[in-house]
Amino acid sequence: MEIKGLEAIDRNKLPTHIAIIMDGNGRWAQKRGLPRIAGHWAGAETLRSIVEFCAELNIKVLTVFAFSTENWKRPQDEVKSILNLLIYYLKKEVDILNKNNIKLMMTGDWQELPPRIREEIKKSIELTSNNTGMILNVALNYGSRREILRACKSISYMVANGKLNPEDIDEKLFKKHLFTADLPDPDLLIRPSGELRLSNFLLWQIAYSELWFCDAYWPDFKKEDLIRAILDYQRRERRFGGLTK
Repeated sequence: MEIKGLEAIDRNKLPTHIAIIMDGNGRWAQKRGLPRIAGHWAGAETLRSIVEFCAELNIKVLTVFAFSTENWKRPQDEVKSILNLLIYYLKKEVDILNKNNIKLMMTGDWQELPPRIREEIKKSIELTSNNTGMILNVALNYGSRREILRACKSISYMVANGKLNPEDIDEKLFKKHLFTADLPDPDLLIRPSGELRLSNFLLWQIAYSELWFCDAYWPDFKKEDLIRAILDYQRRERRFGGLTK
């Protein structure tokens, strides 16, 4: 099936790293008279489609915001259902990730999750560890402010113990203490659902990312929407604070 707009993409100007805030699952379900968890299940299907498409496009890194540190405030039944969905997704998708040569990574305090979820995550990471294609980085139990404070504390301990001179602290060193230390910063941040905010997601890393918003809820987000975002990205002039040559 032909994907509208695909032929217009400049394969030499693709974003290296795309980040997506997968928003609107609950509202998608409520709009249809369904329980909110139905929206999360539908969102998982969208994730599968977008992950495979990004791999086909040869995107190097895809980071998706799956569960924030603030999401614990939601009703416990919904939280439990989301975590159960995560286990199901990891078990079901790991073979597909391997088939597509995709490596799984996790960003966030996922080690604080219940033991059975931690074990499933560790297993999936290990099973895909030798893959050399796209990196699927899942932000799980993640909050950017917490990440930044964590980095500050880590660096402070090094200074206090005499292992680091404060004068040597720079952006490069600071990045080494972030969850995403081994990844390039996102070139393009996408948020569906009509919301126009960042929601405590990758605040340090997206300092010069191009932002793209659309009204579609995440379960309705299609490959064509991703193409529109990439085409918009390719039309923009990225100066990183400098001037055009």
